[in-house]
Amino acid sequence: MGKFVIRNVSSGIKFDLKATNGQVIATSEIYTSKSACENGIASVRKNAPIAGVEDQTAEGFETLVHPKFEMYVDKAGEYRFRLKARNGEIIATSEGYKAKVSCENGIESVKKNAPEAEIVEE
Repeated sequence: MGKFVIRNVSSGIKFDLKATNGQVIATSEIYTSKSACENGIASVRKNAPIAGVEDQTAEGFETLVHPKFEMYVDKAGEYRFRLKARNGEIIATSEGYKAKVSCENGIESVKKNAPEAEIVEE
């Protein structure tokens, strides 16, 4: 089972969602308080399982309603995703992936791990 790891950074507090193998599959923005960070985790738990996937790498892709995962290619040519809540706010983002299938696997891992992931603090 995955876990949300809350940690302090120089400019605030953030979380990483880690898969069972310890690999980071999604990360949050930087929050100003622990309670705001915990609210972000609750939002990921709620939205990830029901979010559709909007493949912005496909020509003529269909725009989906929120919540959704947006899969796109970054400036470095790597595949990434961001999870947006019902209100359109970005609540989690991925690392860059060389292959599209790896990015798709990352999305599926978030959908699978987020709802039941424990919360730990570092």
